[in-house]
Amino acid sequence: MNEPLLEKAMRNLLTAATAALILVGCGGGGEAVANEANGAANVGAPAPAFQVAAMARFTEPWAMTFLPDDRLLVTEQGGQLRLLNKDGRIGTISGTPQVDHGGQGGFGDVILHPDFANNGFIYLSWAEAGPDDTRGAAVGRGKLVLDAQGGGRIDGLQVIWRQEPKVAGRGHYGHRLAFSPDGYLFITSGERQKFTPAQDMNTNLGKVIRLSDTGGVPADNPYYDRGRITSQIWSLGHRNPLGIAFDRAGQLWTHEMGPRGGDEFNRIEKGSNYGYPIVSNGDHYDGRNIPDHETRPEYNAPEVSWTPVISPAGMIIYSGNLFPEWRGSAFIGALSGKALVRVEIDGTQARE
Repeated sequence: MNEPLLEKAMRNLLTAATAALILVGCGGGGEAVANEANGAANVGAPAPAFQVAAMARFTEPWAMTFLPDDRLLVTEQGGQLRLLNKDGRIGTISGTPQVDHGGQGGFGDVILHPDFANNGFIYLSWAEAGPDDTRGAAVGRGKLVLDAQGGGRIDGLQVIWRQEPKVAGRGHYGHRLAFSPDGYLFITSGERQKFTPAQDMNTNLGKVIRLSDTGGVPADNPYYDRGRITSQIWSLGHRNPLGIAFDRAGQLWTHEMGPRGGDEFNRIEKGSNYGYPIVSNGDHYDGRNIPDHETRPEYNAPEVSWTPVISPAGMIIYSGNLFPEWRGSAFIGALSGKALVRVEIDGTQARE
């Protein structure tokens, strides 16, 4: 296999597997090392065997995205944005924001603008400090400028969205990012371990947010005419959504960590309410019961639910050619599950 084809094959493999396995590694708060793994297709079908090799080591890696030339941007929760070059060297990208690092907070996601090849814009999310010991997630965009030494900088980073209000604590930021096929920016916003904001239409906590690429609110958002914060909301009733991706048909999927049980894989629909904390397939950590989704059919139930939990942390929907049996499947990095979980998507249905 010649070098370009080898690189493409490795990219397919990394996209299908390492993206999640790196996230599994950060569950222990230290360096991530990809382990040998075997993949299985449907029960009874041949299992496409593969191995995953450790290619680089990072400190608390949390998100990654490929550049068009197959180099890789990786966020480290402490605040660094790293560039993994094709020769294995790890460079640093300067011009990143000041992050509030602690608990579940720190540097979050990184994605490219859909027209990155022409405009050079990247999008970042992070936890930022506020007044009186409060915190919240922020999303910004800036232009990526790479240098010949294997690093680079971000020029003109501007905040285009914030969680409102900022609250105490360092949990449930969410702040995963994805662009829709028609060019809108979607943001997952956790309820910050405060429960009720997920149902409060005057906050953007516990929601999935839809914006333009510059941070404006599209006029066809479901609550566009109900005030500045409410207008951002695409769906509500979410706990801690840590994975977001569009499938090949343009359908949006997310997953979120449930409480004590009830991790979820959700098909996201415009204006829909997913019920937290009124319903969940798990219970509160102090033992208090939460009614299951089936008791309140007016709330949108997950397509897949896990009890015991897997602690889903990141997700891609595989579109490569190396494993055609898996094309269109979601791959989820499971922290406490210490696994790479495949979810098969069939239209509006899904199954592990």
